[in-house]
Amino acid sequence: MIPKRFRDRREAGRLLAGKLTGYATRPDVLVLALPRGGVPVAYEVARALRAPLDVFVVRKLGVPGHEELAMGALAPDGVRILNQEVVKALDIPESIIDEVAAQELEELKRRERLYRGGRPPPDLRGRTVILVDDGLATGATMRAAIRALRQQQPARIVVAVPTASPDTCEALGGEADEVICAMTPRPFLSVGHWYDDFTQTTDEEVRRLLAQRQQPDDRQPSPSATETTPAEAVRESHMLQ
Repeated sequence: MIPKRFRDRREAGRLLAGKLTGYATRPDVLVLALPRGGVPVAYEVARALRAPLDVFVVRKLGVPGHEELAMGALAPDGVRILNQEVVKALDIPESIIDEVAAQELEELKRRERLYRGGRPPPDLRGRTVILVDDGLATGATMRAAIRALRQQQPARIVVAVPTASPDTCEALGGEADEVICAMTPRPFLSVGHWYDDFTQTTDEEVRRLLAQRQQPDDRQPSPSATETTPAEAVRESHMLQ
């Protein structure tokens, strides 16, 4: 049976939260979003679990002229992951990789300044980190994020996404402590294929959602009549199994 599509990233996050209920209200849990698309998903996960939310900025290294194709990814602390299969198949020279990486490093720094402002990065030592994105295709950016996070000594890294390539979801099991992919359709096609609304998330939306999660839970915006509550998300998540 062909899995249903998500209405948008917010709905995907509420459904994904239903598969993470074992982490709810735990003081050691921190939800980290890969911006920008991962932030609306992670916001709903953090809200349902009553967990803090922050961002972990990772940049895809796109093939020049075909930027949606990842030849690697860049993360903080100098972590760079290359997709050797793509690099070798397209015979991409090291100089081009370095040029793209330099450009993406500047964008990574810009986004960290913009999203975090004057807030320091969270201390991850001994924490359970739930790392959220809106989906996984090649998994290059997620791999870079996991390897960079390992250097900060969290107790556990949980990768959680609404949709993923089956092969990528399985492969990441060797990198993270736990991988939760709500649905792994085959053929996968692309992340955006499994959303009715896959409009690009803006910097303004990222900042707004992060600011909302800085408020106490009793001051969080209430779900509208059209939104799924965390309890309903648990029931609806079974639809994706």
